[in-house]
Amino acid sequence: MGQENATRLYGAVDPFNYESLLSDAERAVLGRLRAVLDRDVKPLVNDHWDRGEFPEQIRGPIEELDLMSPPELAGDEPSALYKGFRMLELARTDVSVAVFYGAQATLFRNSILLGGSPEQVARFDPGVRSWAVKGVFALTEPDHGSDVAQGLETTARRQGDAWVLSGAKRWIGGAAYADYLTVVARDEADGQVKAFLVDAHADGVAIEKIERKIAVRIVNNGDITLDDVVVPEAQRLQNVSSFKDVNRLLRSMRADVSWLAVGAQAGAYEAAVRYTGTRTQFGRPIAGYQLVQDKLATMLGNLTASLGMAVRLSQLEDAGGYRNEDAALAKGWIARRTRETVALAREVAGGNGITLDTDVARFFADAEAIYTFEGTNEINQLVVGRAITGISAFVG
Repeated sequence: MGQENATRLYGAVDPFNYESLLSDAERAVLGRLRAVLDRDVKPLVNDHWDRGEFPEQIRGPIEELDLMSPPELAGDEPSALYKGFRMLELARTDVSVAVFYGAQATLFRNSILLGGSPEQVARFDPGVRSWAVKGVFALTEPDHGSDVAQGLETTARRQGDAWVLSGAKRWIGGAAYADYLTVVARDEADGQVKAFLVDAHADGVAIEKIERKIAVRIVNNGDITLDDVVVPEAQRLQNVSSFKDVNRLLRSMRADVSWLAVGAQAGAYEAAVRYTGTRTQFGRPIAGYQLVQDKLATMLGNLTASLGMAVRLSQLEDAGGYRNEDAALAKGWIARRTRETVALAREVAGGNGITLDTDVARFFADAEAIYTFEGTNEINQLVVGRAITGISAFVG
């Protein structure tokens, strides 16, 4: 385990030292990641966020870090706790950058690891880990988000040794850069939900960037249209035969967003502490005023409690797994705390808090996206409520 007296990466945002649960090797990987983020990524994010463009020059440095199978771990499978802190580290720099990485390392990769046959995992996963094969997970549709389990309209029709897919997907982050799209569709023959690895450049696939966003502006979210797209049976994920199977994928993705939300709080809190320590009013730094300190303390309390919940969720995963309601409880609760934390960060920065120069404005806006994706607050609350009472309050 990491040593208590070792130099800490997260001391400022982790007063209870959850970091000590990581191994020294895991902390070394995260240290490499931080160095690259500070040097190659952080200087670019405000300008690209403002323009709503992805900084293409960060791809190489991040991909070359080999974070999915880091050499420091000597071939051991990375722990869920390490993966969580990896997401925290990315998000404390910028939420969009974390979403970009998570689209590949969590959403797309897990769709194959959890949904694919051993042969499909062996075929695709090495390329996914090395970024030689890039992909995204496509579930949400223009008219179906929270009700996608029942309302899924994208269809799949068996045709000999292939399938023909038609429909539309929306809000798919990074779709424009993908080689493959994991598309969830309803089988016309049996009405069940299945998943397919669709070549992003196949005939009938069209991808259009969503413009005019107020959050995660660096992420190139896409509208995808599928018009009679032919997909070989060999690219149907063999372990996805119902929406229950899709839920297995969503459970892991929801946990990842919990860590993303913790990272957003960490970045906002650090930015607020920096600003209040240097901003002078009435002859002294505003960090010396009681009302400002009250807000900073509330932010750190939110962050510490959120980190504790995310850590425990990852520990459960490493021990064998967690339930849907566990992931929903963590994602929903942490996302609500994130909203409060980033609002307080913007507040202590005053008028300057609405500019990108203080960094808090990015986190303030991006928290709204976190609050909604991978399950809205209402959906997560109902998943937890059903577990508490044994009664489903979902309508339909």
